[in-house]
Amino acid sequence: MLLGGILLVVQALQLSNALDLPAGSCAFEEGTCGFESVFAFLPWILNEEGHYVYVDTSFAKQGEKAVLLSSDLQAEEWNCLRLVYQITAPLGSVSHPSQLNLYLRFEDESFDRLLWSTKEPSDSWLIASLDLQNSSKKFKILIEGVLGQGDMASIALFEIKMTAGYCIECDFEENHLCGFVNRWNPNVNWFVGGGTMKNTHSILPQDHTFRSEQGHYMYVDSVYVKHFQEVAQLISPVTTAPMSGCLSFYYQLQQGNDNVFSLYTRDMTGLYEEIWKVDSPGSAAWKLAEVEFSAPYPMEVIFEVAFNGPKGGYVALDDISFSPVHCQNQTGLPFSAVETSCDFEEDLCNFYQDKDGPGWTRVRVKPNMYRIGDHTTGAGHYLLANTKFTSQPGYIGRLYGPSLPGNMQYCVRFHYAIFGFLKMSDTLAVYIFEENHVVQEKIWSVLESPRAVWMQAEISFKKPMPTKVVFMSLCKSFWDCGLVALDDITIQLGNCRSPERLPPPPGECTFDQDECAFTQEKRNRSSWHRGRGETPTSYTGPKGDHTTGVGYYMYIEASHMVVGQKAHLLSWPLRGVPGKHCLTFFYHMYGARTGLLSVFLKIEEESKESLLWRRRGEQSISWLRARVEYSCRTQHQIIFEAIRGGSIRSDIAIDDVKFQAGPCTEMEETTQQSSGYSEDLNEIEY
Repeated sequence: MLLGGILLVVQALQLSNALDLPAGSCAFEEGTCGFESVFAFLPWILNEEGHYVYVDTSFAKQGEKAVLLSSDLQAEEWNCLRLVYQITAPLGSVSHPSQLNLYLRFEDESFDRLLWSTKEPSDSWLIASLDLQNSSKKFKILIEGVLGQGDMASIALFEIKMTAGYCIECDFEENHLCGFVNRWNPNVNWFVGGGTMKNTHSILPQDHTFRSEQGHYMYVDSVYVKHFQEVAQLISPVTTAPMSGCLSFYYQLQQGNDNVFSLYTRDMTGLYEEIWKVDSPGSAAWKLAEVEFSAPYPMEVIFEVAFNGPKGGYVALDDISFSPVHCQNQTGLPFSAVETSCDFEEDLCNFYQDKDGPGWTRVRVKPNMYRIGDHTTGAGHYLLANTKFTSQPGYIGRLYGPSLPGNMQYCVRFHYAIFGFLKMSDTLAVYIFEENHVVQEKIWSVLESPRAVWMQAEISFKKPMPTKVVFMSLCKSFWDCGLVALDDITIQLGNCRSPERLPPPPGECTFDQDECAFTQEKRNRSSWHRGRGETPTSYTGPKGDHTTGVGYYMYIEASHMVVGQKAHLLSWPLRGVPGKHCLTFFYHMYGARTGLLSVFLKIEEESKESLLWRRRGEQSISWLRARVEYSCRTQHQIIFEAIRGGSIRSDIAIDDVKFQAGPCTEMEETTQQSSGYSEDLNEIEY
């Protein structure tokens, strides 16, 4: 009878724990906790004994999908979503493995945001820790399993748990240790200490969280060291959202002369950077450490203890936490990507220049057939170093950026265009200046570049002292001067070339990697083509893409088509949602007797397509920005239709397509060209 009572108590505790799970969480004990299989796909099957849901190839085929959708959720504070899962595959190499994807579906967006994806098979369960940035908008979690090759392929979900806080935080009180893992070493490793079950691995009377024997912590001890330079590493989950602030933790150590306790970051290339090292004597009390931490792209935090002998003692760690504000001991100026970027549409932002000489001038050029406009919109402002009209050989124009704190990694991106120089080398250069305006070094300069094309440059650098980025235009002689244009400067934390595991922005396509999810009903010489550089026919088409100047765009080649022939490019299916959508893209219509570019809305199960936007005839030698605002409550597609004009010199191109939730912040400026026709359509709702 007593045993039966104990079992009832255990079951009651399990049920209460299930009921206490936060919204968006499920242990799959009694059911699926509000998560439901989407009817149009394979169902997720709840194991008869509970504990997990699964889908496998015993009743489905390779490539089939199972989709699990949560109820409405909200995360006004930063949250961490942990997914415990397993992907199994048949023995041997598999060319098409199973895949598990996790999306966020916001209530006002017509597309799903890919947050995480994996194809990694395993013989046991794995933990994915995913940061959810705070937002006032409601959303759903969408988990998609895509079955791979083989009769034994399967995907299982053991637990989903969404909790307030950052994934990098941990008090080590839960079995999964917040996704932190020990890098196995035959001799020294991080162990879990404390807890009611006493074992030989508990070395401290109290943890820091509860100040009791029942609490847990992590520790490493030199008693197991057998060789010199033994290293124990405790590795955090990979960050999945940009974050910057103060990382704090509690530690205690017996410090002899034989150990070093350090904190590192490691990016996806394996590059280590030390951000903290213990510099105080050992103590038997818990001490607080605060470290300035920035993760603009995915990286891990590594707590490392290096032993040089068996007399190093122990190091204990507990209560890792993060705050999105700078540490109290931080003396440098905080960094703001907004304050260090400028598109020059309103003014010079926080950039300035030398008072002597004509320097850089903020200009605006009306888009026409002979002069390219700015990079931001095609009809906006940019900076011009007007060296053409100076009579001073050796003229230098300097543009200074805002002050940047030292000892941080930066990525500088900007667009430039060169006109008229015979020798292009060093006509534009970028320098690093110290705070007192002393030149530190040149970090970039123009060598050769297509003329009159907006090109993107990117530079990574890191300096120990506070610095300023300076853009310098140089005129070497009166007989070889020209114009240098500058636009859309951004300075961000991190390395420009770091391989990002963060998914690409949703609803966006630059066409640089592929055609994204755009499709065509037919593909032949008269279809839309993905190209780069100039189009084959002279005096028509762009000289380069809009994104970087050397990337790809989509275009129609008029010489392959007959007059009036159409080419259709269809977007992926977009969900219908209440409210407005904003579609932005760049278009290029330059050439004799250019035809027609239109944007249509196609609603599922309706044969009629509705016109949203149109331009007719030659518009400009520049890329021009279009903004189209519309509403649609049912599933739909956007169609880009290009119609060939009356000349082989009538190529039409598009680039940098972007779908956004909500109204357009500023409607496109209407341009009326004498050689063409433009019309603006009122917002249409369906």
